[in-house]
Amino acid sequence: MLDIKALRRDPAGVGAALERRGEEGIAGLVAEVAERDRIRREALGRANDLKALRNRVSKRIGEAKRRGGDARAEIARMREVGAEIAELDARVAAADAWIAEQLAVIPNLPDERVPTGGEEANEIVRGWGRPPEFPFTPRPHWELGESLGILDLAAGVRVSGSGFFMLRGRGAALQRGLINWMIGLHAAERGYTELRVPYLVRESTMTGTGQLPKFADESYVTPRDGLWLIPTAEVPVTNIHRGEILRGDTLPRKYVAYSPCFRREAGAAGKDTRGMLRVHQFDKVELVRFERPEASAAALEQLTRDACRILELLGLTYRVVLLASGDLGFSASLTYDLEVWAPGVEQWLEVSSCSTFTDYQARRANIRFRRAQSSGTEFVHTLNGSALALPRLMVALLETYQQEDGSVRLPPVVAPALGFDEIGPGG
Repeated sequence: MLDIKALRRDPAGVGAALERRGEEGIAGLVAEVAERDRIRREALGRANDLKALRNRVSKRIGEAKRRGGDARAEIARMREVGAEIAELDARVAAADAWIAEQLAVIPNLPDERVPTGGEEANEIVRGWGRPPEFPFTPRPHWELGESLGILDLAAGVRVSGSGFFMLRGRGAALQRGLINWMIGLHAAERGYTELRVPYLVRESTMTGTGQLPKFADESYVTPRDGLWLIPTAEVPVTNIHRGEILRGDTLPRKYVAYSPCFRREAGAAGKDTRGMLRVHQFDKVELVRFERPEASAAALEQLTRDACRILELLGLTYRVVLLASGDLGFSASLTYDLEVWAPGVEQWLEVSSCSTFTDYQARRANIRFRRAQSSGTEFVHTLNGSALALPRLMVALLETYQQEDGSVRLPPVVAPALGFDEIGPGG
């Protein structure tokens, strides 16, 4: 969440920055929070002054009683003071609860580098490779997958409903092998520590990374146990240090984790619904970093390069897109999307979002660090990025490396991890 001190110092500036996100009424809410906080602090100051007065007078009353004096007037006065203190304490507690509730739904401030506008204002930062050319008309992945016997869309719908699919044979092996290969690269070459995380988490865990309360309708929950299915491994990985004070000399901390991801996609009905483009359950390898504030900008560039390396090794054409303010995720301050070209569907497909959250998530989850020879603590900066998300990566691979006879020849770099380099009819 945002630092309440920033709202106190410059509520108009914070409101104006948040208005770049295109959220109606956000500046007014910020102003209201700042005003309610001002009134709260006045009440708190008055309550503290009265408590100090009560302590002083209580000592005088005690001394008067020991001397046999009459303290009835001061006792009566302190009853009135006590009643006022109780009223002020209740007012402060109510304000605290209201302010916390509002801060939980106010998004992060966009970085100054973020362009203003919606999706149309996104900026292409750089590209890599060229879209492949074919001596035939390339087929979309759903045709390829079904003809090869590796993608069973009907079975997914039959078992779970729309938005689910099933992989068979070498299709299933390809996804498993890609996951293992990517994790191995990040761990061995980039120094990330591999984690195996729970896929069901507490409400407080979802709140810590900003999924709740904002995206409750987009998430799956098990009401009986009060546990939420994770939309990304970012959620459990970020929260492993919730409530901790880390030693500054142990930063950065870099983690890689695989998980299935569960998303209701409530607001995406009718959009990119064919094949494996937009589904309710998918697999993803996630990178998460905990950084000192002064190192987070460079860390985001490095994290993005780590994700890009996977695409380059696979020989897939991609571009890096800087998201505009209206397209930013709720908790993100700056995001690069990695979009890969899929020639069969003739689309750029997002396979990664690499984001810095500055100290926004750390404040929600209370993750701090202490520098050497310092008695104080600071909030860490958190970052994460998909490296990479399946199944869209598989879509790009199948469509890019398809052959005229309908088979798929995979890039040699992944053959050792897969045990095969070609998928022919029969999967």
